[in-house]
Amino acid sequence: MALGYVRTARVAEAAEIARLQLATWRAAYARIVPARILDELDGEALAARWLAAITEPPSTRHRVLVAIEQGGEANLVGFAAIGPADETAAAPDEPADALPSGTAAITDLLVEPRWGRRGHGSRLLAAAVDLWRDDGADRAVAWLFDRDAASRALLGSAGWQDDGAVRALDMDGTMVRQRRLHVALDPDPDGSAADSG
Repeated sequence: MALGYVRTARVAEAAEIARLQLATWRAAYARIVPARILDELDGEALAARWLAAITEPPSTRHRVLVAIEQGGEANLVGFAAIGPADETAAAPDEPADALPSGTAAITDLLVEPRWGRRGHGSRLLAAAVDLWRDDGADRAVAWLFDRDAASRALLGSAGWQDDGAVRALDMDGTMVRQRRLHVALDPDPDGSAADSG
């Protein structure tokens, strides 16, 4: 029987996180992101970015988490990048400081498709909520591609809702829409993990 858990990413895992990101984007976003963008993703550049995120985060509240499945061997199967919401979490028509202090953000949360439906996404999300509570956050946001049904289902199952903010990313001349989801964090660890507030 496989065992899954979440922990903080280690320096030696930056390249594996990049590999997982490439594989997941190419599999899950093939009908969302233009093919040329997916083809031009550079594994070495992604690995350097993840190494910096692990070793030189902007603050102690910025973290990279990894999901591990422990069966016959340990496999890194997913990851999340979390931290305080910054100007990148704001919608195009909002000022950079539009989100209230105490707002956290997910910038990445991926589980490699071959390891899907085993609870890894939920564990990553629960670990993020626990860390946000420890940091004093009372709300969280995440931007999702409009057509990313899997991520929307995962967050929706934890009480996240569309907050009405939209943006479009220019990807090689193709405008790709995103929607922002939000959730109020339950301050009571003995209560539900998140409230849809």
